[in-house]
Amino acid sequence: MRHAWKGYKDRAWGRDELKPVSGRGHDNWGGMGVTLVDSLDTLWLMGLRQEFDEAKKWVRDSLRFDRTGDVSVFETTIRELGGLLAAFDLSGDKVFLDKARDLGQRLAHAFDTPTGIPKGSTSLREGRAKDVGWTGGNAVLAELGSVELEFRYLGYKLGDASFSDKANRVFEQFSTMKGTQGLFPIYVDPRNGGLKSRKITFGALGDSYYEYLLKTWLQGGRTETRLREMYDEAMDGMVDLLLQHSSPSNLAYVADIDGGTVHKMDHLVCFLGGVLALGAKTDPRGFDSPRARRDLHVAEALTHTCVQMYLRQPTKLAPEFVTFRRGADMVVAPSAPFYILRPETAESLFVLHEVTKNPVYRDWGWEIFSAIEARCRTAHGYGSVPDVRKVTKPDDRMESFFLAETLKYLYLLQDPNHAVDLETAVFNTEAHPLRNIGPGKYTSSRLTTG
Repeated sequence: MRHAWKGYKDRAWGRDELKPVSGRGHDNWGGMGVTLVDSLDTLWLMGLRQEFDEAKKWVRDSLRFDRTGDVSVFETTIRELGGLLAAFDLSGDKVFLDKARDLGQRLAHAFDTPTGIPKGSTSLREGRAKDVGWTGGNAVLAELGSVELEFRYLGYKLGDASFSDKANRVFEQFSTMKGTQGLFPIYVDPRNGGLKSRKITFGALGDSYYEYLLKTWLQGGRTETRLREMYDEAMDGMVDLLLQHSSPSNLAYVADIDGGTVHKMDHLVCFLGGVLALGAKTDPRGFDSPRARRDLHVAEALTHTCVQMYLRQPTKLAPEFVTFRRGADMVVAPSAPFYILRPETAESLFVLHEVTKNPVYRDWGWEIFSAIEARCRTAHGYGSVPDVRKVTKPDDRMESFFLAETLKYLYLLQDPNHAVDLETAVFNTEAHPLRNIGPGKYTSSRLTTG
């Protein structure tokens, strides 16, 4: 983290990203210092307080949103808003909450649709939301379902329920919709709630919707029982319809449905081991119930497969996704052999270690960290690897989530005295920890049943 942060500070201070090979700054998220904001809580949790204070001064003096045009509502919420809120939660410094208020007000326009399902893009400068062209104007499942933690926390800390009301309306809408055993396709029409795709996946475009069902229930003090019911129904559907096993190694994986079963698994799906473990630990039926035992077993099996995605490659790094062919186990997809410093396996290793205390998860995490150090380190930071099947020079790309998520989870996994308690806080999907708000006017009465 010190090495990557120094490269960012020296070469790209205040820019959205550092190019780790050429040592140049790059603004591809609207020019909001995304890497800086995304990294704040990592700096704090690692005890790098001088670096944190320097970044705080930039946030106070230089961070503005009134000059930024169209941005992704989802990415800006999880990276920028989530980063500001976690920095406030950890440090208590009001400068971060003030900036979060400004950003939240500008993002909130995206929720002004007939259903309350947010549009995918909005102009921070103009306060005008718009449809995203590549989705045909449809909302993306993972995006519409991954803003609740941030907006509810923001409303709670500001004492302004308008933020939490907007976020709650999304899951209220979904609680009345009929999916396939709790599973939903990746596109939804924000005008009428119509389902617009056949594809069901826990990978790209679907993943964090399911994560936020569980974590929003936890955030609200476990009182919004409909959220937990929706989560458990979805996990039952995942096990019944998507969970597969490879041949000959019997590796567990989660397939896609797209007019039939698609035997592939994204690296993004590797978040699911951690979510299942957290769900098992907090199961209302008890940690020893058959359902919790099943979910923990699936969590352990999926995470083992995700680790094998790393260890079976010459570089010991995992590709973007693998396919499963009978008799050949996992095969690197020729169209996506790259590793872009993704965090999902490290995330599940951390959560599983927190839940089970099994030291194997630390061992596996160290192997992944060692491979990143050996294959991804550059003069100025860490770069993506273009092909995990062969040793090559890293690409000139380091996304902010490497500092926000990958390094954070790998660090917390090894730190026996870390400051995040999964009983009292949840991580957003960008690994920003936010303390739970408990029941009250910022949670949803419509999602509280029984």
